Amino acid sequence: MMNNPHISFEFFAAKTEEGRQKLKTTCLELDKFSPEFFSVTYGAGGSTRDTTKDLVLDIQADGYSAAPHLSVGGDSKTDVIQLAKSYQDAGINKLVALRGDLPSGIGGTKQLVHANELVALIREHCGDHFEINVAAYPEIHPEAESYSKDIFWLGEKFKAGADRAITQYFYNAQAYFRFVEACARAGIDKPIVPGIMPLTNFHNLARFSDNCGADIPRWLRWQLQELSETPEDLIKFGLEVVTNLCEDLLKGGAPGLHFYTMNQWQISDTLCRNLGLPIKTP
Repeated sequence: MMNNPHISFEFFAAKTEEGRQKLKTTCLELDKFSPEFFSVTYGAGGSTRDTTKDLVLDIQADGYSAAPHLSVGGDSKTDVIQLAKSYQDAGINKLVALRGDLPSGIGGTKQLVHANELVALIREHCGDHFEINVAAYPEIHPEAESYSKDIFWLGEKFKAGADRAITQYFYNAQAYFRFVEACARAGIDKPIVPGIMPLTNFHNLARFSDNCGADIPRWLRWQLQELSETPEDLIKFGLEVVTNLCEDLLKGGAPGLHFYTMNQWQISDTLCRNLGLPIKTP
């Protein structure tokens, strides 16, 4: 395993005061693993723009490194530039740039269509201020024309100025390794960090995976379904499966791990401990 793998954690934008206070505890608990950043999602079509921004600024003010998601959505170029500039002025130097979910009927000259255009726009107006992370799909984006075309578009994001990719979650390590090999053959030499989704709720995971194109292997789906009525057993089993996945990824050369926390710290904490990741001394 790498001595110093990239570690990062992702949150969604909490909309209540109770949720925001809970995230303060989550940041405090997970900071002991010295993450490179805590990222905050943007919401479909920019639906949590202000909530995301407020949370990002709070995380940064508390002394952590925050990485806001910035999505194309339905925003105009002016909106995107203004938001990026506001993050730059606040001293934030990391972004996760995504195409995001597009409203129906999107078109016209104001709006961006591909994430590489978003990356290029940020570079044009903010220079090299931001470390830009983008999305990658080892099992291929559900709207992709083909496997090779999806890799082509990832390459375009890097050509536009992205520094690193973070993948959609998956449970088949070979899908990741084959994807990375295919990217290398296509000339992509930037880090591609696996996204890790803990296994805690079968029905939510199955519904979300079916919508976003993430594959749950048949053997895993059936065991999770069988354990779905006994949450404690499911979580125990899920920790074993995901720990083994992470070990395989790091041993195989993955540059790090990005944990989708669902705003909970306990499972991510256990996974990091299971992996023997170093803990900061007080």
